[in-house]
Amino acid sequence: MKNRTGTNNLDPRLRGILQKKLFPFWGKPSGIKPFLAIALRLKTGFSVYVLLSLLCVVSCNPPIQENTPPNIIVFLVDDMGLMDTSVPFLTGSDGNLVKYPLNGYYKTPNMEMLAGQGVRFTNFYAHSVCSPSRTSILTGQNSARHGVTNWIKSEENNRTEFGPSNWNWKGLTKESVTLPKILQQAGYKTIHVGKAHFGPFNSEGEDPLNLGFDVNIAGSSIGQPGSYLGTEGFGHTGGNKKRAVPGLGKYHGKDIFLTEALTLEANLAISQAKEEGKPFFLNMAHYAVHAPFYSDPRFAENYKGLDMSEKAQAYATLIEGIDKSLGDIVQHVKNLGLGENTLIFFLGDNGSDAPLPIKNDYSSSAPLKGKKGNHWEGGMRVPFIASWVVPGKNAFSQKKSPIVQNTVQQQMGSILDIFPTLCQIAHVNSPEDVTIDGFNLQDQLMGKKNEIRDESFLNHFPHGNHRTNYFTSLVWSNWKIIYHYQVDKEPRYELFNLKEDPFESNNIADKNPGQLKRMMRTLAKEMKNKEACYPEKEGKALELIIPR
Repeated sequence: MKNRTGTNNLDPRLRGILQKKLFPFWGKPSGIKPFLAIALRLKTGFSVYVLLSLLCVVSCNPPIQENTPPNIIVFLVDDMGLMDTSVPFLTGSDGNLVKYPLNGYYKTPNMEMLAGQGVRFTNFYAHSVCSPSRTSILTGQNSARHGVTNWIKSEENNRTEFGPSNWNWKGLTKESVTLPKILQQAGYKTIHVGKAHFGPFNSEGEDPLNLGFDVNIAGSSIGQPGSYLGTEGFGHTGGNKKRAVPGLGKYHGKDIFLTEALTLEANLAISQAKEEGKPFFLNMAHYAVHAPFYSDPRFAENYKGLDMSEKAQAYATLIEGIDKSLGDIVQHVKNLGLGENTLIFFLGDNGSDAPLPIKNDYSSSAPLKGKKGNHWEGGMRVPFIASWVVPGKNAFSQKKSPIVQNTVQQQMGSILDIFPTLCQIAHVNSPEDVTIDGFNLQDQLMGKKNEIRDESFLNHFPHGNHRTNYFTSLVWSNWKIIYHYQVDKEPRYELFNLKEDPFESNNIADKNPGQLKRMMRTLAKEMKNKEACYPEKEGKALELIIPR
């Protein structure tokens, strides 16, 4: 009987190659069977040419096997707050999204795309400065527990005048249990690109390779770039040479912006991981949008003539550059055929630091109060979007870890949740003797409520020399307490009902002494549970004073 596709007319050697190479695709609806049938009815020489071309396509884009672990991208933007985007994250009392004036100023179409195909969180918390948040993402622990409670100064211990003497100013070490280390041990290619800021100069934490990353591109102790310009060697030949970005030498002297150079390097690293046949974990940690506020010339024309200062316009170009980077990386993953098996988390590391005027404590996070370094919501609320690069309900990884599309999640989430969530999605376990403060977001990524998580976030900053000094805040469900330590006078308390007063305009500490005491007792338990260190004065710890 004649074979329906005519393969019996082929040379036996060619038939063997076809059976070996094309069999996995044979039954797929979008496979090559129809094209193969046509090719085999053509002249023999041309048929062989077509078949060889098909083999090339197959070998270049092999199918994702059902047991292939998902690729993971954590796209972390430095100092990006909740309002630094055209994507609305805040909702009104009716639960519907509300677009505020700042949303109309920024241009972030790729964030809009990601939010449309994934889930955005309206109440996602980070610590109010960078190093604590970055350490928490890698460890799943609150800063009060891991001890990195201030941003790390590269040259010296910056505990500040009344800061705790035993705070963890040297950051992470080779012995630290980190997310990349766990994924590395599970066979992932672990890649760090951009800002690290995990430890001071000459510490183990200075080099991400000591923390579980196989690849480190441009990461070191520094917390900001010396320059965003390739023509200035990113700080090596111009700008602030003390904060020169390491590596990237091939771009020195060229007309290229730092955000673009890091994006190109990230895409090369992704391609290399695919060539090695490994799943990848990419910690895409841009230096942008941290000061100094250089204008990205690719986008400068979009903001000229607007009623904003030159610095604010430059900041907007940094935001748009980040958004382009997001789009470029997403497109590269798609081009490699990895989209259905690649998960992306997009977030900021603390509240906005956009150079906008401060009026009555409202600024670049408005209508939220405060900004980076403050104890109010504007210092801690950050954008968070989770999505598969190419949503596909039939993809194996997405069946295991589904994410609803175009959904708004109003239940609290935080940077502490990233560690346990990614461990679950990657099917790896963290050591049982390590305390994790976060919760698995899986239910929330499906648009559901996680009934077993507590809705609390502790932000502990026992240091000075920032916008708000020596404070600890605790969000507990609808309530928020802020304790200002007694470094030079009696302690001061702030109490807010965030459900009734989401923009913290009315401190009710004096009007509701009963709730103030309850919240202070809860705060004391949280601090004890995490073995937090306190500010010190004259050698004595300034512990919490609960009002009578």
